[in-house]
Amino acid sequence: MPRPLWTGAISFGLVTIPIKVVSATENHAISFHQYHREDMGRIRTRKVCEVDGKVLSQDEIGKGYEVAKDRTVPVTDEELDRMPLPTAKAIEIVAFVEADSIDPVRISDSYYLAVDGQVAAKPYALLRKALERSDKVAVAKFAWHNRERLGLLRVREDAIVLHSMRWPDEIRSPESLAPRETELDEDEIERAVQLTDSMALDDISGFRDRYREALEELLAAKSEGKAPPVPAGEEEEESGKVMDLMAALNASVKAAKETRGEDAADATVHEMEPGRARTRKKTASGAKRAAAEKPAAKKTGSRKTASTSAAAKKQPARKTAAAKKRTAS
Repeated sequence: MPRPLWTGAISFGLVTIPIKVVSATENHAISFHQYHREDMGRIRTRKVCEVDGKVLSQDEIGKGYEVAKDRTVPVTDEELDRMPLPTAKAIEIVAFVEADSIDPVRISDSYYLAVDGQVAAKPYALLRKALERSDKVAVAKFAWHNRERLGLLRVREDAIVLHSMRWPDEIRSPESLAPRETELDEDEIERAVQLTDSMALDDISGFRDRYREALEELLAAKSEGKAPPVPAGEEEEESGKVMDLMAALNASVKAAKETRGEDAADATVHEMEPGRARTRKKTASGAKRAAAEKPAAKKTGSRKTASTSAAAKKQPARKTAAAKKRTAS
């Protein structure tokens, strides 16, 4: 088991569950050191007092809050430890809510909660079963690093996971970032929906960090004195080129179908001229939607559109009569 980051207990009504908090994730990113190019000497960051220029050790450094320019109020660790935090050694469950009611943007880090001793096994399993059967998640408060935090408890396989969450007032409003209202063609929307269907997956566990793998190959080659591997050439897109949205959607759907080994022959939808009836090409995913929607046929001009079923029904009466005469003969 990874080294515990925090020990305490889950407060579940009158039930107390001793637990250990361990990280639920691992960082596999490759980190670099800074060095002097001339002699490869390591460059390190030193903490220097800007008043006397002395390099300070950690035990000489304190905390402080700047209340005004050139005025800092010092705060000691002892003063912070005496702060009244009721959740200092407990994860206190305060509510149970539907999982869909939690905005994912509020979730930050994730941790596993492991039982701390055999005495915690039964109440731990009890809380886990309650979460599973209720289909809810628990909202909790806990204190960490001299700060009270908001958390979310849910079940992952046989373990309880704690997600630390940001407080509501810590989430910026996206109102000023959203694009202005834009007119979209119905065919473009339908094609975008077909693209999401063609790219749908039930399991994403197969994705890998291609950049890290390439970086490992580069470092291995350089450490062995070999030439760095040459990546496969990729065509660069022209900057400033105006994008044809429908062409991009068609190409994307076709590429997704080819990747899945499906027939990409029906992966193209052609835009029709304004004012004419439009037909949605029925794919495996779009046929059900078309049957459910049953859109009303649009009025067409004097010219005939062979691909529209409504136009086929509006053939001239003389052609219908002629057809009946030929049938009778």
